Amino acid sequence: MEREKTVILATERYGSGQPWNYVVKDGAMERKGEGSDGESRTYSIIGVFKSVFLPQGYPESVSGDYLQYQFWDTVQAFSSSLSGTLATQASLKGVGVGNQEATVAAATITWLLRDGTGMLGRILFAWRKGTKLDSEAKKWRLFADVLNDIAMLMEILAPNFPAFFTLIVCTAGIFKSIVGVAGGATRAALTVHQARRDNMADVSAKDGSQETLVNLAGLLVSLVLIPLVTDNPVLTLVLFFLFTILHLFANYKAVRSVVMETFNEARLSIVLQQYLRDEKIFSPPEANQREPVFFEFRKMVPIKLGVRLEELVQSPEELQLALKNNNNMPYLLGVKNDCVYVCLGPGTSVHDEMRAMCQAICLSNALNPGTPGKPLMEKKQSHWEMVYDSHKLIDQMFNTFLKGVEAAGWQINRTLLDWDEWRVEWKVKMN
Repeated sequence: MEREKTVILATERYGSGQPWNYVVKDGAMERKGEGSDGESRTYSIIGVFKSVFLPQGYPESVSGDYLQYQFWDTVQAFSSSLSGTLATQASLKGVGVGNQEATVAAATITWLLRDGTGMLGRILFAWRKGTKLDSEAKKWRLFADVLNDIAMLMEILAPNFPAFFTLIVCTAGIFKSIVGVAGGATRAALTVHQARRDNMADVSAKDGSQETLVNLAGLLVSLVLIPLVTDNPVLTLVLFFLFTILHLFANYKAVRSVVMETFNEARLSIVLQQYLRDEKIFSPPEANQREPVFFEFRKMVPIKLGVRLEELVQSPEELQLALKNNNNMPYLLGVKNDCVYVCLGPGTSVHDEMRAMCQAICLSNALNPGTPGKPLMEKKQSHWEMVYDSHKLIDQMFNTFLKGVEAAGWQINRTLLDWDEWRVEWKVKMN
């Protein structure tokens, strides 16, 4: 008997997953997955796992660095969960859990003081550093995790100093409140980067599911650890340091794996300096690999963006100097007290902001004696002469540079530059 020919009516797939065929069988339409039944069941199990823990449409719906970042983020969350268990046990012991002489009132007061100081620390940190968390998300993400480990170490050591226990746990509470602000805000900034289909809520929700699963695994391991470390401070410290090393290493690998296509000051400086040296433009992966993820303490010439006019000029003569060679650009730029200041006009576009930042970077590097390689401009006696030279340099190269960075894969319709909100409209013009 001749075998019935299979007629495929349609083919579909979910994202980049396994294709499914609609075929005719016994006069009816039937849906079948490609491959054997065993492979179909495997794909089905994997599909359920993906739908629970990964954003819809993965991997097309997220950035290319998503999986590597989430892997290292999972490792650091697991190790942090175990370290947190050790710190919590020490804190409970310090406030008198298990001690018959301890009073409920004393323990409650200590806990309230810790929480109260932490709330104040959260407010003050958000006030002072909130605007920095978008532009330097990698640095603050790593900073938050280092500070979190310091806070947990203080909580573990606090019971050994009963006279200063309240002071130590309150300080640790302040550190943890800063960690909460910096960690939460930078996580949001990274979610914006990862979400490629306006699916921030989904990416954030699935990140929460992953973290919950990791914390559950950490809880199970903690049930085994607690009996071992109880009344054994040496083992507690040894395990804490092992978990901390793993935590910091995983965090470093996580932030290093992030490839952002938007410019902040560091990435724009790296790309611009390389272009001015040999006209090569770094791609986003190349520049991100060179971007520093630790805060640097060497002396640098800072750049302040979007400042008040009085920070840049103090007289009509200085305003005329600032406007010289400005070519009617909607920003003013100058140097005061070893700092580069940039004033923005009210109609400044993103490209104007990038142009102003490029010019400010040229000035900053020319003024900084520690800049490696050949300086972008020769340092002169007058700061205003350097400003004029920077105008000429940017006029010559900026349009070509802008086309080059767009071709290299950088986003030029928005930036992560740390602009303040002052906008100045100057009434005088240079002839």
